[in-house]
Amino acid sequence: MTYRSRSLATVAVFALAVTACGGTTKNSTAGDNTAAPSTSQATADPNAPLKEGLKMAFLPKQLNNPYTDVEVGGGKAAVGELKGEYKLVGPNDASASSQVSYINTLIQQQQDVIAVAANDPNAVCPSLNQARKAGIKVVSFDSDASKNCRDAFINQASTQGIGESLAKMANELAGGSGEIAVLSATPNATNQNAWIEVLKKELAKPEYAKLKLVKVAYGNDDDQKSFQEAQGLLSSYPNLKVIVSPTTVGIAAASRYVSASSYKGKVAITGLGLPNQMRQYVKDGTVKKFALWNPADIGYLAAYAGAALASGQISGAEGEKFKAGKLGEYTIGKDSEIVLGPPTEFTPANIDQFDF
Repeated sequence: MTYRSRSLATVAVFALAVTACGGTTKNSTAGDNTAAPSTSQATADPNAPLKEGLKMAFLPKQLNNPYTDVEVGGGKAAVGELKGEYKLVGPNDASASSQVSYINTLIQQQQDVIAVAANDPNAVCPSLNQARKAGIKVVSFDSDASKNCRDAFINQASTQGIGESLAKMANELAGGSGEIAVLSATPNATNQNAWIEVLKKELAKPEYAKLKLVKVAYGNDDDQKSFQEAQGLLSSYPNLKVIVSPTTVGIAAASRYVSASSYKGKVAITGLGLPNQMRQYVKDGTVKKFALWNPADIGYLAAYAGAALASGQISGAEGEKFKAGKLGEYTIGKDSEIVLGPPTEFTPANIDQFDF
């Protein structure tokens, strides 16, 4: 990717032949949302030096998830560059409340920064605001918490752009008409829900009039359940042309099922996945195209944003700028959102150029 200054406005209108993964809910307002410090009241010194020795904890949606492993690996690398102390904690399941106890423990351990990919924005919000009251900076990444209980959010790409790209890939693979279905992560996954909402709005446009979304299924970011849900979709909808799965676990499970079934060559799989995980399905013809960003860069950017917050370089206010190591300079957008940049579309022609 090109490492240059990015603003939310720039990324939100990217023109792709390209396209994102995993979760929280829309318009969340639960919990102790008003008691934590406001970024609008904070002051920032862009010339302040980055502090060394910062204690930075990463709390992903769940451990032992291939996508998560790459993400937090980028965070660990950045914390090393920043000469800080890296900590990784998290649940083995992606249920709504599974992260709360970890946040409470991190508060007791007096971390300087908590980077969290929220399973549910409402469930984590009270604990995150307790962390902020204790002086801990909170950065959400990949899957947002409520904007009232974090200091910044690292987004993979613009929600609008991802949803548009999912619709575009589905339309191309369906040949412009027919039934499509979505295989999502959890029902509460914020980013999944936001992308699917944009996808639905796109499908309502005249150019997609011949596409029909028949169902949104949920595999809960569990390989076996996602596999079963893919099987169920194809059994329930014999005329299905495309399964769109905007989650790395779901797209891999659906591809595995289709690749060994009579549906291979008849039903297309697309969405958001890891190149290394999807390579065999691209090579055997099951998958013709899918998309993603580099997950390691999300974790890397989250660490640098957390360090900039904890060092007083930024407060999370719109328009502030900071440098994120090898990724270059970033500009904070509306609602303290920081957009990594546009994702890449993977096809048989370029899949071997990527290794993550």
